[in-house]
Amino acid sequence: MGDSLSFCEREEFPIEHCEIEKFGRGLMYQIKNQIYLDMTKTQKSALCNFLRALVKKSQDLSVDDILDKFLEDEKYYFEINNPHFEFLKDYLESNKFLEETYLYIKECRKYYDYKKSQAPIIQAQKEYEKKKRAFLREVKMSKEAPTKKQLYYYDRLCKKYNIEKKELTSKLEARNEIDRILNEHTRDFENFDGLRN
Repeated sequence: MGDSLSFCEREEFPIEHCEIEKFGRGLMYQIKNQIYLDMTKTQKSALCNFLRALVKKSQDLSVDDILDKFLEDEKYYFEINNPHFEFLKDYLESNKFLEETYLYIKECRKYYDYKKSQAPIIQAQKEYEKKKRAFLREVKMSKEAPTKKQLYYYDRLCKKYNIEKKELTSKLEARNEIDRILNEHTRDFENFDGLRN
């Protein structure tokens, strides 16, 4: 049950972070729904995706600089007859288009700035999930009988290193015993090897 909880629903991370992220993303999409109303759905989607990607890869630029770069690039591509978006020809000089584009870039920037500020929390969440998966995997292994392969390998190691065998009751115990034997004898070999040099 706990596994199905989303990032936002976990106790370890304050709800306000998630609410702000949802709100930020919501604002970006809310603005997207209010701009470029005279474009087709496909045109609008392509342009917004392009602008969002441009903002994401231009973290070091201001909103004004991103807008200027976008306009310069698009004008340049029109001049060489290779535009990204042919439909923009009639829009590039429009004040309404410039205002809407500025607004969208600004919201995208807010969203990505927020995401960047949340990177440590997201990383901590990933680490937590990784540890949780490892723990649950071990719990599962502790309830399952050892595999034939594990038993065979354990038997071979015991014979090789002249170790008294013990009854293994789970996959986890078998794995831990095999690891212990290998680590112990690898260390012994390394110590012996170190004495020879």
